[in-house]
Amino acid sequence: MKRMEQSPRKLAYVTRIAIIVLCALIAGGTGYELGTRRPQTFEIKGLENAETGITSKEDFAIFWDAWRMIQGSYLRAGEVKSGDMIYGAAEGLVASLKDPYSVFMNPEEAKRFGEDINGNFGGIGAEIGIKNEQIVVIAPLKNSPAEKSGLMSGDKLYEINASSTVSMTISDAVKKIRGPKGTTVTFLIGRTGHEKPLTIKVVRDTIKIPVVEWKMKDHSIAHIQFYTFSENSADLVRTAVTEAKAAGAKGIVLDMRNNPGGYLDAAVTIAGYFMDAGKTVVFEEFRNGKRDTFLSRGTPIAKDVPMAILLNGGSASASEILAGALKDNLGTPIVGEKSFGKGTVQELTKLRGGAEIKLTIAHWILPKGAQIDKNGIVPDIVVKITDVDREKKRDPQLDKALELVKAKIK
Repeated sequence: MKRMEQSPRKLAYVTRIAIIVLCALIAGGTGYELGTRRPQTFEIKGLENAETGITSKEDFAIFWDAWRMIQGSYLRAGEVKSGDMIYGAAEGLVASLKDPYSVFMNPEEAKRFGEDINGNFGGIGAEIGIKNEQIVVIAPLKNSPAEKSGLMSGDKLYEINASSTVSMTISDAVKKIRGPKGTTVTFLIGRTGHEKPLTIKVVRDTIKIPVVEWKMKDHSIAHIQFYTFSENSADLVRTAVTEAKAAGAKGIVLDMRNNPGGYLDAAVTIAGYFMDAGKTVVFEEFRNGKRDTFLSRGTPIAKDVPMAILLNGGSASASEILAGALKDNLGTPIVGEKSFGKGTVQELTKLRGGAEIKLTIAHWILPKGAQIDKNGIVPDIVVKITDVDREKKRDPQLDKALELVKAKIK
């Protein structure tokens, strides 16, 4: 049957992961191409299901049997909309994949998702994902309600508003976390170093996503922090690098701690600021082994500038791609803690009636062959930040990165 399609939206979800989904933030790393795909028609072949011993056509007969039973016998059938039944079936179909980053969204959920990736909405400002079958905080956004309330990268969410997260999907968790501005969401969390769970309350607010900040350190090293890979982050990073060099910077610390990712296109563009055009940034590998290669491009405005990278457990998706590309191509040292490990690609496809499906279709492979997903990136120099460091506002990770760059400056 003929397939009609346009350019799909590919999402470099982290991880979060990584989606990884942002709880009223952005939806993890939106990928290289933007657009929509029209509904596709697939032929249902009579393949035998090895587990059930029945064919695909018989599987669909089971669906229609259940449908007719509900309509004919269910006590409150008159209160059930057929559209809701269709959406529920589609949601269950995608959920059967047991992939936290593949999800079906009914029209209302798809609309909210679109608001999220546009980056200005009500929520708590934190990305969540699933790690070791546990819902965790990937990264709170800087100056967000989540950060101000004390949520931290790596926190395990045991309960959301007194509802256990055991067997809860990311989509369900996001639904519980979202809510009207000014209302409160209560978390019961587990945190490394604390024997007992902690209760943290966060007041929802309008979230505005910061992108890039930079400061000169030690009179000659630019500390460039950026918090997400948005549509304009590449331009803002370029501006920061240009300003820093004009101010006399002889080295750069690129800080992507608690950066959950975003547009892959931004990561590819930013990589081109530091290395020659035509270098491999990342491979996108599909289930059939086919690979698409993303190459650096543009003019390297900071080529040969001594540099170090900062990562932590809140660094995911596009952050891992950029860090891995600079490490593999330039030998740029990485300091901090192991990154989250969100390296799969999601394709967002529009369906009839405003519904959407986000489906994992590939994973990311770094230039030297390492797979990001579930592995993350282990820093060349592991430096942890303790609670005491935070209380005293010390940053040993940044201190170490500055030390490395300073030693390279001639």
